Amino acid sequence: MVEERNGGANFLGGLLTGAILGALAGILFAPKSGKDLRADLQKKGSEAFDEAKEFYSDVRGKAKAILDDAWRRAEELRVEADRQLTEARLRAKEILKGAEEKAADVSQLAKEVIDEAKTGVKKVKGAVEVGVQAAKQEFAKEKEKKA
Repeated sequence: MVEERNGGANFLGGLLTGAILGALAGILFAPKSGKDLRADLQKKGSEAFDEAKEFYSDVRGKAKAILDDAWRRAEELRVEADRQLTEARLRAKEILKGAEEKAADVSQLAKEVIDEAKTGVKKVKGAVEVGVQAAKQEFAKEKEKKA
């Protein structure tokens, strides 16, 4: 970008220098009186200056339009990036909420399985105790029969 600016400045400088030197050479080599020559020099100088001002004004207007367009596009990109970031945040929250709900469901299911296992263990313990009591009674009956 800096090189483009320097190139434009060099071009403008060369254009002005060439216009001025060309006008001076044309005027100096024309057979005229001093008064006419000075009037022509002033007229040509004024024309060259006006052309340079017009060129500068055109270039400045075009540069402003380019900069305005660049700022507008940059703002559009910023707005779009903000929108996408907001969407990504919302999606991440949804995913996290879903994961938390699934974790809660798994936790509840694990609790239910543990409760069922405890109930099963109690039933087995009760059955074992009943079996032990029955075995003791049978053992006692067998002992009485032998005695």
